[in-house]
Amino acid sequence: MTTPLIRPARPEDDDALGQLDRDTWSPLHAVVPRPQPPFDPFFDSNHRPQDFLVAEAEDGTLTGYIRLVPPTRLACNRHVRQIQGLAVADRARGRGVARALLRAACEEAARQGATRVTLRVLGHNKPARSLYASEGFVVEGVLPGEFFLDGRYVDDVLMGRALPV
Repeated sequence: MTTPLIRPARPEDDDALGQLDRDTWSPLHAVVPRPQPPFDPFFDSNHRPQDFLVAEAEDGTLTGYIRLVPPTRLACNRHVRQIQGLAVADRARGRGVARALLRAACEEAARQGATRVTLRVLGHNKPARSLYASEGFVVEGVLPGEFFLDGRYVDDVLMGRALPV
């Protein structure tokens, strides 16, 4: 297993990330409907390149991304970063890409001065929950039945972990 190159996203990654996002859409993790043409750009004023780390394969194709942002604009909350999106291409699954992205995001959060990283994951997304738990994230709260997806109510699970100081 080759460790993927993890790097900051660049504006020119927009098309590739948009395609990756559409290709990886799943009711297992998505709370919005499947994207339909015409497709919006991946990056916009709320989803800036500097908020993303990407996994790049040896051939230069992007195989995954993770979004890391402050959860709020409040000064009293600036010690926290939140993961708001993680996707891995089907062809790269099972190769450690998600784990590499998650570790890189925690390292980046610490570099930015954060002491905590949080995230939200759907209760039925057992693979993601297992990955997060294996990297030190713990369940810090559950919003029961927060989303109605595919004809059933799904919990919103809040997870977090401390970063080394």
